[in-house]
Amino acid sequence: MKTNKIILTSLLLAIGLILHQITPGIIFGMKPDLQLVFMILSIILTKDFKLALITGIVAGILCSLTTTFPGGQLPNIIDKTITSISVYFICKNFNFNSPLKLSGIYFLGTLISGSIFLGSALVLFGLPAPFLILFVTIVLPTSVLNTFIGFFLERLIITNPAIKSNFINN
Repeated sequence: MKTNKIILTSLLLAIGLILHQITPGIIFGMKPDLQLVFMILSIILTKDFKLALITGIVAGILCSLTTTFPGGQLPNIIDKTITSISVYFICKNFNFNSPLKLSGIYFLGTLISGSIFLGSALVLFGLPAPFLILFVTIVLPTSVLNTFIGFFLERLIITNPAIKSNFINN
């Protein structure tokens, strides 16, 4: 792992944590997981398995500290860790040469994360509403939102020459 990739990942996770903390609850106090967008962005930019695994664990711990979901601490750690590994292997095994295909990773990553989060919360603690209702009202809209945010952030970072030369090409 190179130091510049660790720094980039740390900065992205810090930004994600701040946005996750200040984002208000939208439906029944549930809030979209913007930390996930920055976790996926970090994995896409760094392309390092060990760093992706560490990123998932750290993002899960950070999200567990700010969650408003009842009993959502452990499910956050589980879902971010599994999602980070899944996103890494999706990025590694498929050629995403266009921005639109790359934004599909955000959609798919959010679907994976939301499904694992709700499933693990259901098994461990139970859910405040049926799984399908939470999936349709929280996970699907968040997936669409994360796709747009991820597309915008990815374009912003990739087109910035300072970030590209210092972090991505190394």
